[in-house]
Amino acid sequence: MKFIDLHCDTLMKTADSKENISLLENEITSVDFKRMKKGGSLAQFFAVFMPTEEIFKEYIGKVIDDDEYIDTLVSTLKREIDANKDIISLAVSHDDIIRNEKDGRMSAILTIEDGRSAQGSMDKLKHYYDMGIRLISLTWNFENCFGYPNSDDKEVMGRGMKKFGKEAVEYMNELGMIVDVSHISDGGFYDVAKISKKPFVASHSNSRELSPHKRNLTDHMIRTLAEKGGVAGVNFAPPFLQPDTTTDRSTVELMVRHLDHLKNIGGEDVVALGSDFDGIGGELEIDSIHKMPMIFEALEKSGWSHSQIEKIAYKNTLRVIRESMK
Repeated sequence: MKFIDLHCDTLMKTADSKENISLLENEITSVDFKRMKKGGSLAQFFAVFMPTEEIFKEYIGKVIDDDEYIDTLVSTLKREIDANKDIISLAVSHDDIIRNEKDGRMSAILTIEDGRSAQGSMDKLKHYYDMGIRLISLTWNFENCFGYPNSDDKEVMGRGMKKFGKEAVEYMNELGMIVDVSHISDGGFYDVAKISKKPFVASHSNSRELSPHKRNLTDHMIRTLAEKGGVAGVNFAPPFLQPDTTTDRSTVELMVRHLDHLKNIGGEDVVALGSDFDGIGGELEIDSIHKMPMIFEALEKSGWSHSQIEKIAYKNTLRVIRESMK
């Protein structure tokens, strides 16, 4: 079964100058090109995650200017793709993905996780689009120019998008850049739902009914996302799967529970995959991209039809790409 994964943080690990990490094959990351191919990957969304000062120091040893950091990671992915162009290509449109598949190549899609570096500038959004960025997670865990993050503070959680954020969603629609709400406040989610004229995504979020993590989606959010034609990519991180968010075990059984719930609440067109590989830890039953077929085997055993499994694996996300990403 071919598949599309909406989110991984693998590029962040390549920024460590102490390690010479090949994206073709390595023993450090959960995602590399060889394991993508082994697992049956159609396309992988590679995020440029924007670290905090502490994370910069942990992974790189120093703080780097945001735009310099983005340029470095984008250049790294493009260089690695160029060195392995027989098996993978950058995709900036739906047609690119289809063409790459026909030519026997997987697709890589660039994203930014945390739009803080836009600094309230539409010109910067256009610059990122011209670089090949085709999805932006509007916020991470802190306030930025777009709006406010998920929060344990109910007042913060209820805040909507800022003026720039609202205008940016409209501009991203015009450009053909997918809007991702995975880290935004509940108020921000509903603002995006009102404003966006194209399907948007929660690239790596689960059900809040099954796991009360603040980053997960309520049933009403799932229905709203489905009504807008969007998808939620199931996150493999233990705190997003477990009823007890302090536990550190991620299992296929728990993933199936969340997928069942998403399908039951929002319908079979809202389900997708968003592993969050290389951005998560714990005891992971699926700890590498090549093990993704385990999910499809489990879904088949639990009664999902072949056509339903195809939808979660790639068809739903491919539809969103066709409708939202030029």
